[in-house]
Amino acid sequence: MPATTGERPTLKTIAYMTGLGITTVSRALKDAPDIGAETKERVRLIARQIGYQPNRAGVRLRTGKTNVIALVLSVDEELMGFTSQMVFGITEVLSATQYHLVVTPHIHAKDSMVPIRYILETGSADGVIISKIEPNDPRVRFMTERNMPFVTHGRSDMGIEHAFHDFDNEAYAYEAVERLAQCGRKRIAVIVPPSRFSFHDHARKGFNRGIRDFGLTEFPLDAITIETPLEKIRDFGRTLMQSADRPDGIVSISGSSTIALVAGFEAAGVKIGEDVDIVSKQSAEFLNWIKPQIHTVNEDIKLAGRELAKALLARINGEAAETLQSISGPVWSSMAPKP
Repeated sequence: MPATTGERPTLKTIAYMTGLGITTVSRALKDAPDIGAETKERVRLIARQIGYQPNRAGVRLRTGKTNVIALVLSVDEELMGFTSQMVFGITEVLSATQYHLVVTPHIHAKDSMVPIRYILETGSADGVIISKIEPNDPRVRFMTERNMPFVTHGRSDMGIEHAFHDFDNEAYAYEAVERLAQCGRKRIAVIVPPSRFSFHDHARKGFNRGIRDFGLTEFPLDAITIETPLEKIRDFGRTLMQSADRPDGIVSISGSSTIALVAGFEAAGVKIGEDVDIVSKQSAEFLNWIKPQIHTVNEDIKLAGRELAKALLARINGEAAETLQSISGPVWSSMAPKP
C-alpha cells in the first residue's frame, strides 16, 4: 500500500506506485548501470512527485556515506547573483543523483579552516566544494592529506594536484586593458581582489601585461579592493574623481564594486563613457541595464557550478584529480558598448 497522509514515503511506496521491485527502485535511484534510462526516469519522477527522501541515517549505516555535498561559501561572496547562480549550477547536476547540497557559510576573514575541520570531524559530507582559493591554501592541503574528495572554485599554487574549475582572470584583465586602449584611454586603474587570493595574482598578471603591451600607464588604486565595503568604494570614487589627478579608464573584477564606484563617480559629476570608461566583470547580466556605457564581460557562474559538481562526483568515484581541471574564458556581453 502507498504511504498514507503524514507517513514518510519509502522505497516500498515507489515500488508500489511503479510496479517495480524494491531492489530495482533502489538501484534506479542510485543510477545503477544495469537499469534502463526509461526506468530510472520513471522512478525519479515518482520519487519527486511524492517527496521521497532517503533516510540518511540508514544510508550512512549501510554504506558509510551521507549523500551530502557541502558547498562552503564565504558570506562576503559577490552579492550580484554569485551565490544563487553557483547553487543553481550545482543542483542541476546533483538533481539526477542521490546527492543533496548543503551550503555552509563562513566568514573568510576569520579561520577558513573551521568549516572544513567540522565537516571532516563529523563526517557530515561525502565531498566538499570551496571557493576563494589562496596560492598556498591550507584547506587544500588538509583535505588532500585526509583523502576527502573536494573541488575548488579557483586554483592553488602549492604543487598539489587537485580538481578545480576556474575563470581565466588573467585573460579577462588583459582583454579589459585592450578594450580601454581601443577607447583611447591612457591612465588605467584596476580594482583587484585582496592579495591573499590566487585570482588577485592572475588578474594582476594580465593587467600588467596589458599595460605593457598597449603602452599605457597604470594609475595606482591601492586604497580599495573588491572586498572593501561598498559605501567606502562609493565615497572613494567620489573623492577620486573630484581630484585633478585621476584615471580615465577602470578595470573592475567585481560587478558590485563597479556599481559602488559608478555611484561615486556620478556624485562627482563624472560621465561614464565620456570622462572615463569602465570595463567590469559580472556574474549576471545587469550592469548594462543600469549603465549601458559600461563595457561588460560575463563570468558564467552557473557553468562553474555545473563543472564543480561534475568534477566532485568524479572525485568521489575515484577519478584522478589531475583529469578534473577546467578553466572558462571571458565572454564579452552582447549588451556591452563597442570601443
